[in-house]
This record gives sequence, structure tokens and C-alpha cells, in this order.
Amino acid sequence: MPELLTNENIMSALGRIKDPEIGRDLVSLGMVKRVEIDGSAVDLTVELTTPACPLKATIENDITAELSTLGASIVRVDWASNVKRSFGGPAADLIPGVRNTIAVASGKGGVGKTTVAVNLAVSLARDGARVGLLDADITGPNVPLMMGTTGAHVTGVGGRVNPVVSHGVQMMSIQYFLTGDAPVIWRGPLIHSAIQQFLRDVEWGELDYLIIDLPPGTGDAALSLSQLIPLSGAVVVTTPQEVSLADARKAIGMFNKVNVRTFGVVENMSGFICPNCREEHDIFGSGGGAKIARELELEVLGRIPLEPAVRTGGDAGVPITSPQYPGGEQSVAARALRELARTVAGRVSVAAAPFASAAASASVAGAAAAAR
Repeated sequence: MPELLTNENIMSALGRIKDPEIGRDLVSLGMVKRVEIDGSAVDLTVELTTPACPLKATIENDITAELSTLGASIVRVDWASNVKRSFGGPAADLIPGVRNTIAVASGKGGVGKTTVAVNLAVSLARDGARVGLLDADITGPNVPLMMGTTGAHVTGVGGRVNPVVSHGVQMMSIQYFLTGDAPVIWRGPLIHSAIQQFLRDVEWGELDYLIIDLPPGTGDAALSLSQLIPLSGAVVVTTPQEVSLADARKAIGMFNKVNVRTFGVVENMSGFICPNCREEHDIFGSGGGAKIARELELEVLGRIPLEPAVRTGGDAGVPITSPQYPGGEQSVAARALRELARTVAGRVSVAAAPFASAAASASVAGAAAAAR
């Protein structure tokens, strides 16, 4: 074994590697769970803050580079994950097993908000996260159609309701309580009550992420959610055209007023990809997402091209990011949606870091007090 390859030196080297998003080193974050040395080979386990970590390759390259300076010729990294909770307090008691909540919103309809929400949920589940999807669009529920669960109905006992499961995602929607195309014609108080029941009475179990598909606009559902539970943050979907950007600004302004952080903007339908020539055409203009992000000092989380397969997948109940969608791996839009999910997961991890550190400090302080 090379002389420098000791546990102490390895931990010191790993302490110089920072999580690229959180900005703290792997050791202080408690991400290094196991180190084994066999000659010049080092095996270690690193626990990520999300199974959908967008920078896993960067971390692995940094680890290999640091340990090679100690004489390691082989570095093998096993990955684990532990998604941290990004909120606490009494309001969180309504959803005790949920670690993070992500609202997907838009200022207007027709921009592909539900498409983004569905593929965000499916992508996170595909990467190994425990994911729930709440269809909070009470008067216009589309999640069941896009997830292939039209006609499904909920089951449960003792006033508790079991979610419907599809593509690895647990779901709840008002559509699961309806017959056929029966419309929901409700005023605000009834919408508030329905959302409260979806949170309180559904057996969500342990979830890393609960994705919430909000109705378009700045109405009752969004206000109810911000009052009922803590929201880790919001993702606002827009198209490049100015009429969509104007309403997206209002949605972002609403989240600011109710003290919910906006993770960033998703520019959907950013360009049409011709299925024959594979060239991209800017049907709805270009650069709208970047424009609003600059104005409001936000990030463009993703840019999703307009591709016919996204629509056909949604209509068929097989989202394009699902492994069940034939040929999805060749889709530019599917790759963009998968990358979007990992980016959002990374932003949630950053939001959770201060809360996790405070919880860890409180735990250490409590243990010390008990020992005295």
C-alpha cells in the first residue's frame, strides 16, 4: 500500500472536495460513508443529497483526482442517496412523510405546465427517488390522462385514501373520484377543502419529492397550498412568446408575495424539431425564458423543444421520459426533460442544506445536553 494512502489522508483529501451546488465539502456534509483501502485501490461510498444528482460525474472526477495524488491507482465509488427535508414547523405535520414539495406553475394555460410536471415526476422516479404527483388543478385535471390512469378510482379504509400508482409515481387527482367527463364546478372554499384532503387524507407514505401540478394563473389552489404546507420552491413554465412571459411574471410575483422561492423558469416549446429533417424552428419565438430570467434575476432551469413525440406520449398516457415510451432515449425533448429534473433536484438539495445543517446542530446539542 502506498505510504500516503491512509484513512486520515484520504478523509483530508476528500475534505478538499466541495459539493458543486451546495458549496461545502463532502466530509463536513457527512457524504462519505465508507472508505476501504486495498493496496493502491480505494473503495468508498458517497451518499448524495439526491439520487438524481446532476453533477455526480464531476464529484467522481474530483475524488479520483485528489486520491491519485496520494498514490491511488484505482478508485471505485459506490453511490447512495439520502434526500434531506427542506422545511419543518407545524405546517409540515400535514404531510409528515414528505421531504420536499415542488410546485409547477404557469401564468396562463396552454404552455405545457402539466407536461413538465408529469415528466419531472417520472424522471425523478426513474433516477431512484420516491415521488408523488398531486394534481391540484381541480377544475381541469389532466394528470390521469397523461399518466395512463384515466378511469382509475381510489381505494382506502378508515377515511384514508391510497394513491394511484403509474410509471413509478404515486398520484392523486380529483379525476379519480369522478365518473367519465363530469365537470367540477366549484368555488374557492371547495377547492381549498379538496386540496387539504389530498394532503391530509392520502397515504403518501415516505416521499423524497411531492410534485404539485397547479392550475394556471394565480388563484385559489396556489394560495391554498402556500397556506396549508411549506413549499420547497416553485418552477414556473412559460413559452418564448411575450403573451406567455407577461403572465409568467405574474405567477412569479405571486410566489414572491406568499414567500415561496422560485427555483427558476422552464422555457417550453422553445423550438419545433421537425420529425423529418430534425432541424429546429422557432415557432413561438426564441429567448423568452432567458429574457424573463434576466429581468427577475432567476435561472433558466431548462429549455424544452416542441417535439411531436411529447404530445403523443402524453395523449397515450406514456410520458416521453418513461422507459416504456419506445424510442424515448433518442428524443431531444426527453433528454432535456430528464436534465431538467436533475437540475431541479439539485436546486432542492441546495434549499435543504441550511435546514439539514440546523437540524444536525440541534441534534448534536441535544445529545450533548443529555450527556451532561
